[in-house]
Amino acid sequence: MKRRDFLKAGTMMVGAGAAFPSGAAQAQDLEHNWEHHDWGGGPAVTDRLYQGPFSNYGAQANVPGGDVIMATTPSRDVVPNFGMGLTVYVSGDIGPPRLPGQSLERAIEDLIALPFTQKVYVRLNWREIQKRPGRLDPPDFWRIAFDIARHYGKRVGFRIMLENPDFPEPGMPDFLMEKVPYIPLKGQWPGDRSQTRHRKKHAMPRYDHPAYQAAFGELNALLADTLNGSPDVEYMDTMMYGFWGEGHSWPFEGNIFPSNFIAEQTWMTMLETQLRTWTKTPIVTNTQPDFNNVGNAAMLDRTVRTGNWIRSDTIFIENSQIEALSNRPAWTAAISEVGMTTGEPAQLGLDEGVTANEQIIDHVLAVGANYWSIWNWHNIAAAHVRSYSDKYPEVIDHIARRIGYRVYPAFIWAFERDDASGVVVGLANDGVAGVPGVLRLTLVDEAGVVKASGCVDPGYPKPMGIRQVMLLWPGRKDWAGLRLKAEIEVKGMRYPLRWACRQTLNADGSLTLRRNITN
Repeated sequence: MKRRDFLKAGTMMVGAGAAFPSGAAQAQDLEHNWEHHDWGGGPAVTDRLYQGPFSNYGAQANVPGGDVIMATTPSRDVVPNFGMGLTVYVSGDIGPPRLPGQSLERAIEDLIALPFTQKVYVRLNWREIQKRPGRLDPPDFWRIAFDIARHYGKRVGFRIMLENPDFPEPGMPDFLMEKVPYIPLKGQWPGDRSQTRHRKKHAMPRYDHPAYQAAFGELNALLADTLNGSPDVEYMDTMMYGFWGEGHSWPFEGNIFPSNFIAEQTWMTMLETQLRTWTKTPIVTNTQPDFNNVGNAAMLDRTVRTGNWIRSDTIFIENSQIEALSNRPAWTAAISEVGMTTGEPAQLGLDEGVTANEQIIDHVLAVGANYWSIWNWHNIAAAHVRSYSDKYPEVIDHIARRIGYRVYPAFIWAFERDDASGVVVGLANDGVAGVPGVLRLTLVDEAGVVKASGCVDPGYPKPMGIRQVMLLWPGRKDWAGLRLKAEIEVKGMRYPLRWACRQTLNADGSLTLRRNITN
């Protein structure tokens, strides 16, 4: 919680050729409640499966004599699918753990090996990953984190911070320092001057400078060259204005642009750069209120409409962020980053027998998050996580088995019609979030030959109710022994999905159809 303590406190023109979106609305015109807002139809659906209505009887029956032949029940296990999970942090605002008497490799592996985590997160400064034009020079912890995460089969989420108040140096690489001016922020950030953020002279670069824009485009292109659509990557945080690249420079009011209009136009341009570059990997935009009038609301709107995701940096936070997380479209994943306490008695925050971490976890689940962070603010170490999880294992276990979406085929009806056979699958979701993309179902026979395949509408099934879909194939082929597979499609990429049911699954996460219901 310390990292976000501030949340409690309540004339250079753009260079020629800058590609600003024409007619972009100003951010203040885009503030709205998210519930019932028209977000469009969501991600495109190819091969849409018929999803009802279904009729069993009469001349117009489309599933004549449909009979429930199989049912499944929700799993009690952790289900590690794309688009969800507990995310362990191996570096934050002040870098990776540098523990006395322990190698960096050991410290990072101990974190990634935590058995209740499914994803890994790395955050670092721009100048740490690029030191010269035309190439990246990642620090050692970046390479180590990716290598070890790959070994453990855990994908990585990451953020490149354009500026960082907890880092003594500017965010920009040295090769930009003589080209792009820094503009001092007005005011001061009072507090403990032993902390960098309270003694640093804070300034922001002229993001709209042509040299900055060109270098920013190159940074994204260099990263995307190996990471866009990489099987090692889960998502990338949107690079935004200000501190930590989160879209603000609190407590410093205003911004360093000639006008709020130019600020918004600049950031919409920089978002478009990221959208054009990251065509396969989800980018995740912060729900930070627009304290500095730089266009955050416009960026969020564009993010959701392009099938990308959102995040928040704590849970006890402004009303507007809770509104966005709670009422986002079902197909939009939500990342919740909240620093957890250690297990030290003075840190537990016990109130009527409830620890601070239990409060955090229950509220993260209440907003229907897809991800939750496993990290100790400015104090990252596996031992600090275990000091709590060893004392209260049921608390972490609870969120690990509830976070995100947990889809299973609750009902399966079989029928025959004309010269075709088919099943209707009644999909249920025992998680707290919708499917963050499009769910694809495929039926294959014993030889792996596809009998039928297609997609469910974006975001379905939701955490309440049954979503029915039809799979139909030619001929009177018995359904018994067919395998029902699932994948999640996000930004044109397909990721295998393991059914979240208690019934026995195949090694690939598919379910073999068999009769286990007798009417």
